[in-house]
Amino acid sequence: MNKDPNYNSEIRKGTIHTGKLKTDQIKSSSSLLTSESQQLKRILVIDDNPDIVLTLRVGLESDPTIQVFGFNNPVTALVEFKPNFYDLLLIDVNMPVMDGFQLAQNLVRRDLNVRVCFITAGEINTEAAREVHPLKSIGCFIKKPITTEELLKRIRAELE
Repeated sequence: MNKDPNYNSEIRKGTIHTGKLKTDQIKSSSSLLTSESQQLKRILVIDDNPDIVLTLRVGLESDPTIQVFGFNNPVTALVEFKPNFYDLLLIDVNMPVMDGFQLAQNLVRRDLNVRVCFITAGEINTEAAREVHPLKSIGCFIKKPITTEELLKRIRAELE
């Protein structure tokens, strides 16, 4: 219980002291955090190889404006997918149980606004893939191996 005689009157005026910060100061601090988080881009990486998920996460998060989430199982990614949360999906094409195109189709049904980039070590005819899988949200195809700098460049271009 606060013994300060002005405590209740300050609450009524809307000036609540929290330590040394007033509510107005807290609001301005939280608006800075909100603007920072609005600039933060969330990427979901899905690859059946956990080492690749980790490598991509480390590489992409070298950019402080990118936050990476990852799965090494496409079924788990589908089950735990959060619609309207991610800015971009980076999906491996060749995975067991469900390939990257099937996964992308399922995920895009749940979030029409998310962008999709596919990543693969195999050869792929991108035009044929776009015809077979006419997802409007397909942004790019990335060939593995790729340097961190080139990956960041491609991802930033897709996020603009």
